[in-house]
Amino acid sequence: MTAPAVHPRTSTKENNPVMNRIRHVSPDVKQRVHRVSRRVGQLTAGQRMLPSFLIVGAQRSGTTSMYRALSQHPAVLKAVLHKGVHYFDMDHARGLDWYRGHFPLRLSAERVRRRTGVPAQTFESSPYYLTHPLAAERIERELPAVKLLVLVRDPVERAYSAHAHELARGFETEPFERALELEESRLAGEAERLRADPNCASHHHQHNAYVSRGQYIDHLEPLAVRFGRVRLHVVDSHDFFARPEPTYDAVLDFLELPRGAYPLFEKHNARPRSSMPEALRERLTAHFAPYDERLGEWLGQPPSWRR
Repeated sequence: MTAPAVHPRTSTKENNPVMNRIRHVSPDVKQRVHRVSRRVGQLTAGQRMLPSFLIVGAQRSGTTSMYRALSQHPAVLKAVLHKGVHYFDMDHARGLDWYRGHFPLRLSAERVRRRTGVPAQTFESSPYYLTHPLAAERIERELPAVKLLVLVRDPVERAYSAHAHELARGFETEPFERALELEESRLAGEAERLRADPNCASHHHQHNAYVSRGQYIDHLEPLAVRFGRVRLHVVDSHDFFARPEPTYDAVLDFLELPRGAYPLFEKHNARPRSSMPEALRERLTAHFAPYDERLGEWLGQPPSWRR
């Protein structure tokens, strides 16, 4: 797309001055403000945008860093309250007006269009969309023209990072090796249960799928069948952090957003953790080898962790 070059905002906090003012108040006050904002958003749903693209995963693969980088693009308006709305996985029963209420007004989009000369876009980032068994079908039905961004990283490191993340949040109680031993039994029948009852949730499927979430090709192939490769863009997070500019430019081209000055590229949500035992690392690396080989064939080159 030919479009004028544009420059990033100096700070993503400028996007929502009201939210910026309440960042440092108590959690109770924040919850009340969020409830009021969601209610106002739902009442004005007919005047609001829907996303033109989604970051759908993978969890612990740089999705927050990509979200914040894209939020700085002057033609992009992020979700009003939350990075991840989780409508297509956890809150689908709330309805499309509830979902619309999380996004900017079309009036704001028009102001962006006049300022930049290109149509404004909005988006959100919910990494559970990639693996929830009903999310892709729901997205296709309700956002028929949407584009999907997927970030991937070394699945061994992703699994270890995810475990540390869930442990810190209180969603995991077992040490990493024991959690891996339990994964198959924890997940047994859970995807089928989620498909059978669209209103149910599964703690283990959402929080304790350390290995299965790293079998990326098993999740990407069905997305490509449903949405087409042209609407699906995969980012290797190692490349994003090592060489952010060309990786970011490729994302902008995919989204048909004009290039301009680069945003501030940062890593977010990294958690300190001890080294993984080498024998366990080798076992996991061997487990992921056939999945990584298929992923490399699908991408047209080996992923960074296999180069």
